[in-house]
Amino acid sequence: MYLERVVEMKIAIGCDHGGFQLKEAIIKHLEDNNFEIEDVGSYDCKSVDYPAYAVKVGNRVSSGSCDLGILCCGTGIGMSIAANKINGVRAAVVSDCFSASATREHNDTNVLCLGQRVIGEGLALLIVDTWLNASFQGGRHQERINQVTQVENGEFFVRD
Repeated sequence: MYLERVVEMKIAIGCDHGGFQLKEAIIKHLEDNNFEIEDVGSYDCKSVDYPAYAVKVGNRVSSGSCDLGILCCGTGIGMSIAANKINGVRAAVVSDCFSASATREHNDTNVLCLGQRVIGEGLALLIVDTWLNASFQGGRHQERINQVTQVENGEFFVRD
């Protein structure tokens, strides 16, 4: 797959020790395709706590200083849990191309979480390309995103 860059885009990327090698491969791939990258760490394979890097990436996406974010850890799960605690972040763990496309088209995700111990580098790069090439479809999906935002803001209530 190839990346269809339509607009300039800045991507924040972070990892813990379990995702360091994958992060490095993704950075090289994105830089080779002329994406602007902000690498927030970690910068080696030494053990670190994943929430710090999820927050660094999530804050950059939430504030608008970066357009999108990518997080790598062993499974992608911990990163997604931590990143989704930040208002304005919609993070998803993805391990296949269909989900990568669907999560952008239907859920307007702005942070992609990948597991180095779950997927190989080749598949990870295909997932990144697929995710970046997809775009939010809006329509009926926008109302659902609005509801998610209401949940995030404590404004969405459902009667039992």
